[in-house]
Amino acid sequence: MAATIKDIAKKTGLGLATVSSYLNGGNVREKNRILIEAAIQELHFEVNEVARGLKTNRTKTIGVVIPELNNVFCAEIMTEIEDIMRNHGYALVICDCRTDGIRECDAVEFLYRKRVDGLINMPVNLDGRHLRCFLDAGRPIVLIDRRLEGVDCDCVLVDNLEAAGQAVRIFLRNGHTRIGMIGGPTDVFTGQERLTGYRNALIEAGIEPEDRLIALGDYTIRGGVRCMKELLAGNPDMTAVFVANYEMTMGAVIGMNEMGIRMGEEISMIGFDNAEFARACNPKLTIVSQPIREIAWNAAELMLERLRKCGRRNEPGKEPSVCPGRVVKLATGMLEGDSVRNLAG
Repeated sequence: MAATIKDIAKKTGLGLATVSSYLNGGNVREKNRILIEAAIQELHFEVNEVARGLKTNRTKTIGVVIPELNNVFCAEIMTEIEDIMRNHGYALVICDCRTDGIRECDAVEFLYRKRVDGLINMPVNLDGRHLRCFLDAGRPIVLIDRRLEGVDCDCVLVDNLEAAGQAVRIFLRNGHTRIGMIGGPTDVFTGQERLTGYRNALIEAGIEPEDRLIALGDYTIRGGVRCMKELLAGNPDMTAVFVANYEMTMGAVIGMNEMGIRMGEEISMIGFDNAEFARACNPKLTIVSQPIREIAWNAAELMLERLRKCGRRNEPGKEPSVCPGRVVKLATGMLEGDSVRNLAG
């Protein structure tokens, strides 16, 4: 005979409410979670997900749509989120849209039809049209890294303005005034913010930003190579470069290597993200560091809070819950290496 929730309660000595809370994704003490999971394994307990889904109108799954699965930033955040959501009884269904707006719309529609309880998205489309089905149904949405105008949902961001400004100020303190930037697409939230932060920091220092010192890429390694070569070929007076994305940082280093330019000697550089890559560079690369775990934790907590307090209300006669979207903005850090030459004397 199949084990029941009562068997788990008897085995663990815990109350039915505690076991039920765990099975339904609620918060339980860590020691109780360990006891429950051990009992589930020993008793070969299986949740009838189909029956539970029909009864609760929830599937215990969260849909995720990201631009690139092989993007280190995306992958690390999803790994952290998956751990947190799994501990609350949720599974992730992850879709890679290959930075393609049409693929993103298709992926969101697919997840909606699969009746996922909520959506975590690092959006490619900028008008939010791909989210309409979730918004209309009142299913919770959490955006990561980007904010969409006119879309009222939770967002987890970093302070991109300050991140870029801090990089520029490090160059300025070391005597650099001809500071280039490899930025992202200006129609992407992070690209806009980081470029604005770069410009603002120069203006505050009394330096007029010059378009010739700015190259805009597409957040790819290839784009970083192209932009770095363009800046180096067109600006012999440039002494430093800030690169506003991890993949383009890799590309910029490759571009310098292919042109025989010595980083930290001929050109100073500050990149973005990935401490391991920064350590592998020679000299060690100074980088802006994003708080991956904090981003993941906040995104997961916002989703769990929505599921608890502002969850779906799809039963007949009930309107979807309406809860104003929250924006969480996190500070970045700076991991200093040896890639910035001191020209101040």
